[in-house]
Amino acid sequence: MKTLILAALAVGLSSAAFAQSPSCNAQATEKKLAGAAKTSFVTKCEKDAGAACDKQAADKKLAGAAKTSFTTKCVKDAVGT
Repeated sequence: MKTLILAALAVGLSSAAFAQSPSCNAQATEKKLAGAAKTSFVTKCEKDAGAACDKQAADKKLAGAAKTSFTTKCVKDAVGT
């Protein structure tokens, strides 16, 4: 139960961290990218977001399901729709 609460708190904090910068898809749209250029940009952005989210999870000393949940939500928020 404690791990679940920590995971929920961490997810909330990650959302706030990425709320300041536009999502990968929004950045691609702003740059008017399309096709292969957009795919490449979003893929790199997603990879960078994954690394940043993993670092945040490590800083918060998350492990197991809490880390997975945090990282998944963090990357999803960073990439956007």
